[in-house]
Amino acid sequence: MLKYIFVSGGVISGIGKGTTVASIALLLKSAGYRITPLKFENYLNIDAGTINPIEHGDPFLCEDGTEADMDIGTYEKYLDQEMKRINFVTMGQIYKEVIDRERRFEYNGEDVEAIPHITNEIISRINKAAKKTNSEIIIIELGGTAGEYQNVFYYEASRILALKNPKDVIHIHVSYIPTPAHLGEPKTKPTQLSVRTLNALGIQPDMIIARSERPLDKRRKDRLALFCNLNTAEVISNHNVESVYEIPLVLNEQNVSKLIQNKLSLKFKKPHLASWTKLVEKIKSKKQNKINIAIIGKYFGTGEYQLKDSYAALFDAIDHASWYNNYEVKTHWIDAEDVEKKGVSIIGSPDGIIVPIGWGERGSEGMTKTAGYARDKKIPYLGLCYGMQHAVISFARDILNLKDADTTENKPKTKDPVIHLIPTQHKHMKKRAYGGTMRLGGWKAKIFKNTQSYSIYEKYKAFVDKEKSITSERHRHRYEFNNKYLKAFKKSGMVISAVSLAEGLVEIIELPKSKHPFYLGTQGHPEYKSKPMEPHPIFIEFIKSCLKSSH
Repeated sequence: MLKYIFVSGGVISGIGKGTTVASIALLLKSAGYRITPLKFENYLNIDAGTINPIEHGDPFLCEDGTEADMDIGTYEKYLDQEMKRINFVTMGQIYKEVIDRERRFEYNGEDVEAIPHITNEIISRINKAAKKTNSEIIIIELGGTAGEYQNVFYYEASRILALKNPKDVIHIHVSYIPTPAHLGEPKTKPTQLSVRTLNALGIQPDMIIARSERPLDKRRKDRLALFCNLNTAEVISNHNVESVYEIPLVLNEQNVSKLIQNKLSLKFKKPHLASWTKLVEKIKSKKQNKINIAIIGKYFGTGEYQLKDSYAALFDAIDHASWYNNYEVKTHWIDAEDVEKKGVSIIGSPDGIIVPIGWGERGSEGMTKTAGYARDKKIPYLGLCYGMQHAVISFARDILNLKDADTTENKPKTKDPVIHLIPTQHKHMKKRAYGGTMRLGGWKAKIFKNTQSYSIYEKYKAFVDKEKSITSERHRHRYEFNNKYLKAFKKSGMVISAVSLAEGLVEIIELPKSKHPFYLGTQGHPEYKSKPMEPHPIFIEFIKSCLKSSH
C-alpha cells in the first residue's frame, strides 16, 4: 500500500521545506524504502524556465529537460536520484490539464469546478508519480505557506487523501520559531497560529519540524505540543547548523524516521547514514588551503540586497568540488554591469573567475571584458553557457580582430555573428515559440583526444561511452557557436574540444595549457549534475587550477 507524506510550511517562505523534504527522503531511502519526492508549486507558469531567477531562484535543469524549482535540485543531490518532469507540478499545469480536458469534452458535460476536478487532478498527479517511480512512499512538498490563497487546493487534496486513506497519510508542518532580538527568547505563537490555519483547512499535523536559530528547549517544545495538539516527541527542532547537509543527521537524532514509520504503520527499518556522516565530517573539517573565486553574473541584485539563490546550482557545485579537494573557497560576487561601467580593474586578482549562465544584453559587455581579462592575465577561467559564448566573443574581437563580433541575441545585425541561432531555430523565434528554440536536458557530445577536456573526463571516468569518447551534459540555451568561423578560431589557437553528436555544434572550447593554466568554456551545464558525494570533474579541476594560480 502506497504511503503519503505531505510537507507544508508556516509563517514565512524560504523556510527550508525543500531541504527538510530531501532530508526525510534520505532517511527513508537509507532505511531501504523506495521513495520519490514531488514538489507542487503555486504559480501559473507551466514550468520555471521563463521565470526571472531573481524572482524565484535558479531553475533546476533535469536530465529530461524539465526546468523546475531549485528544490528539485536539492532532492536530486541528497538522494543521488534523477528527478524528472513527473516530480514537479505547477498550478498552471493543473489548470491547463483540467481546461484542456473540458474542451475535449472528457467531463461529459459536467459542471467543471475547483472541487472535485482540480483536487482530483492533484491527487492523480501524486499517484502517477508514485506508480511511475515504483515508490512505496511519496513525499509531497506543498509550495508556499499555509494560509495563502494560491495553494489552498493542494491542502484540500491532502485533506481528501487523508480522509480516504487515514492509515496511509501523514502531514508534517515545517514552521518558523522567531527569536526577536529585543526579547532574546524564541516565540511559538506564529507557529501556533499557522497550525490553527491548517486546522481550519481540516488538517491536523502529525508532526511539527520547527526552524529556529538555536535548538528548541523542552519548554518551547512542550508549549508547541500543548497548543498544537501533539505529543512533545512530535515537535522536532530543526535549528540552524553549519551545513545544510547536517540536517538529516539532526532529524535522525530526534527519531524522525522512526516516528514517520510508526505513524504510517510500517515495520521499523533503521536508516544507514555512515557515508552521509563521513560527508558531513569532511565538510566541517579544517581545510588545507584557501582560494578566492570571482563570479561575474547579472542576477545578484534584488533591490538593495544580493541574492545567492539565482545561481544556487553553481554555488553547490563549487562547494562539492571544494570539499573533494579539501579547500576553503571564498566567492566574490561582482555584477557584470559594474564591470561594464567601471572596467575590469574591479575584478582584482582572484585565484579564478567564473562567468555563469545569463540571457540578454544587460551586463553582457562586462562578461565579454571579463573573459578577455581572465585570458590576458592567465587567471583560471570557467565559462558556463553564456560564459562560454562571451569567451568566444572576446577571442573573436581581441585575437581574430573581428571588432564587431557578437551574439545575434544582443546585436542581431552584427557583421560577425560568432554566436547565432542555427537555421532550424529561426522559424520558432518568428512564432515567439521560445521553448521550441531551446536545447534542454541531457545532450551527448564527442570529446576530442589530446585536449584538457578529454583528460578531465578520462581521469574521473565521466564518459558515458569511453570507447567513443562520448559524454553527456545538461543544456539550457538557444544560441550556438557559429561553425562558419570554426577554421578561423582553430587557426588562431582556440581548441574546440567537444562537439554535439546531433548537428555537430560546438560544446566545449579551451585554450591549450601551454598558453593558459585553465581556460575552458562549456555550452552545457556541469553544475546541474554535481552532487555532494560526486562532484563534477570540471569543477574539481577548475578548483585545483585556482590553487595553483594562488601559489
